[in-house]
Amino acid sequence: MHNSDDFDSHDEFDEDLPKSKTQLKQEMHELQTLGKQLTELNAAKLAEVPMDAELTDAIDTMHRIKSREARRRQLQFIGKLMRNADVEAIRAVLEKHKEQDHQHLRFDRMAEDWRQRLLEQGKDAQSAFFDAYPSVDHQQLRALIRESNKEIANKKAPTNQRKLFRYLRDFFMQND
Repeated sequence: MHNSDDFDSHDEFDEDLPKSKTQLKQEMHELQTLGKQLTELNAAKLAEVPMDAELTDAIDTMHRIKSREARRRQLQFIGKLMRNADVEAIRAVLEKHKEQDHQHLRFDRMAEDWRQRLLEQGKDAQSAFFDAYPSVDHQQLRALIRESNKEIANKKAPTNQRKLFRYLRDFFMQND
């Protein structure tokens, strides 16, 4: 019969064992994947990531490489550098950016849905929008809708339709 102290000592012993080759490879692949995500960030987002100069230089170099094989080797190098990085802090920043991207996508969808509805359904949609969002600038929104409808009627480039979309998206972002 084993008591609970025996199991605790076995758990501690398991933690002291060296990692298997498979575990090490899996961790390296995870670090490489994380490094690849860093290479896909724009400069502004990358500036928020806590990392040392060597990792920053490696990512900058990655952007200049055209050869597929050289890019693959550079990703491996970035993965190697990631071993010394604060991985949890990097993950937190990447997660924050991912959430922001999801929010922006949601605002884009809302703006496109309302833009289409406002242009197709006319006054009924305007009334519904004003009821749902009373703080919107009624005069500016009506002007954008009017100009967009003129573009559609005259088969012109959708300049005002884009302005309407941007106005709606910016409104939703500010009032979330």
